[in-house]
Amino acid sequence: MRKIPHGKKGVIMTYLRLKDINKIYPGHVQAVFDFNLDVEEGDFIVLVGPSGCGKSTVLRMIAGLEEISSGDMLLENKLINDTAPSDRNVAMVFQDYALYSNMTVYQNIGFSLTLQGIPTDVIHNRVMGISKTVELSDYLNRFPNAMSGGQRQRVAMGRSIAKYAKILLMDEPLSNLDAKLRQQSRMELAILYHNIHPTIIYVTHDQTEAMTLANRIVVMNEGRIQQIGTPYEVYNFPENIFTASFVGMPPINLVKGRIEEDRFIGLNDKQKPVFSCTIPEEMACHAGNYRQGGLVMGIRPENVCSVQSSTAEEAGECIFDAAVDTLELLGSEYNAGLNPGGCIITSRIPAREEIHHGQRLRAAFDIHKAHFFDEKTGLRLKGQK
Repeated sequence: MRKIPHGKKGVIMTYLRLKDINKIYPGHVQAVFDFNLDVEEGDFIVLVGPSGCGKSTVLRMIAGLEEISSGDMLLENKLINDTAPSDRNVAMVFQDYALYSNMTVYQNIGFSLTLQGIPTDVIHNRVMGISKTVELSDYLNRFPNAMSGGQRQRVAMGRSIAKYAKILLMDEPLSNLDAKLRQQSRMELAILYHNIHPTIIYVTHDQTEAMTLANRIVVMNEGRIQQIGTPYEVYNFPENIFTASFVGMPPINLVKGRIEEDRFIGLNDKQKPVFSCTIPEEMACHAGNYRQGGLVMGIRPENVCSVQSSTAEEAGECIFDAAVDTLELLGSEYNAGLNPGGCIITSRIPAREEIHHGQRLRAAFDIHKAHFFDEKTGLRLKGQK
């Protein structure tokens, strides 16, 4: 059970608080806008977004490697805006792990403790305990160059944990690994986190890493927070078009359209109708605002399926005929780009039988599993389930 910090009179205290943080570089170039985040002890927070969105800048400000232009940063309720990096008691794991190649695993893990002048016997006990935690007990005499990328990552993690850091900051630590090793290292990191519950703030542009590692995700774009939530919340209840399209692979299908009476009319690029479905009850109050267009429907590929009869339509699903325009066989399923007439709707179809390019088929999706967004603001319409 992890320790919960408390303030006065037993009130739970935020471990790390970033309040209205801004970062402006010379030339009035602003990289981060009004960033607000509360981190509790033991959280695994992942900052995710495209390159240049400001996530690494936030991490560097937490580490003290970048100055804060405005706003407040508090660690255990103490303002640390002007605290030197060496006095913040945070540890950083980089893409290249920054290990000392001339030192063994044992020496790398204990190096920061040696610099602090801690007695040798205390360092030995600490290193032995940490090496067991990160499953490196059999590698203590090895040098980093004789280890795999995943093992080197664990050495870097062990070194950070050994120095009693309050927060582990990880800047795309898996980006230099090949796909197979990256997946393995991601699993090892998840196991390590669940075993010892360090407080981690992790930066990546890989939404798969964010979804599989985080207990909370911070989605960023162009220096601004788009959404903060659990992986389940961010995937199933995106607050805007950017979050919906960035999180999820294959990406969510986005179809522009309008409302006619009680139906959503999906349109292609030439504003021609490609399908029509009855809108959910909770959408009725918004219908009048989108009779001339300006509405965007999002439907996840796994919610679009091929059908053999009209039974889906009878069950309230939206039916359309389409040609298979693009096709990827992934073993147990296809990613099929279906063209109902001037737009592409991606479907994940089980590979029970062979599908071919150009083949025509009927497809369906449940309108109640769709998300609706305002095209102008990009925001998800309120009231949706």
